Amino acid sequence: MNEIKSLFSRYRQKGVLVDTNILLLYFVGITNRERISRFNRTQNFIPEDYDLLLQLLSYFQTVATTPNILTEVNSFVNQLGEPERSQCFAFFAQGISTFEETYLESSGVVTGQQFTTFGLTDCGILSFAKDRYLVLTDDLRLAVYLQRQGVDTVNFNNIRVLGWQ
Repeated sequence: MNEIKSLFSRYRQKGVLVDTNILLLYFVGITNRERISRFNRTQNFIPEDYDLLLQLLSYFQTVATTPNILTEVNSFVNQLGEPERSQCFAFFAQGISTFEETYLESSGVVTGQQFTTFGLTDCGILSFAKDRYLVLTDDLRLAVYLQRQGVDTVNFNNIRVLGWQ
């Protein structure tokens, strides 16, 4: 936990880049906390994870994202039933303006051999976050890969079981 606190402290001013599933948790939670465990795309989380996420995000000066991450979140939100789908899209529309969104040219992202393993969104995270942002993800495979590439990364699952003070 000390290593995680150190990373958080180091990136407090720079910011955090939030991966798709964690950002989806945020928007589903803000729409209806009780839906979190009942929506197939967030069923591995509980409402208390949403509370923890709010606490974590408020710690950082900047929350960063990419259009690819937002597109994935949009596609998953579209799977919610009504009226939550429309409500979540309303929160999504409002929330986008609070993020620092940076466009990455896809042709530059797909040039590495890791593209065939990780795809466009995750390779964009690798290209964008290194030396800029702390990455917050729940994807173990991606987290391990990013760390091996020198990208500071925290797996949300590691802090949700420990809690955050």
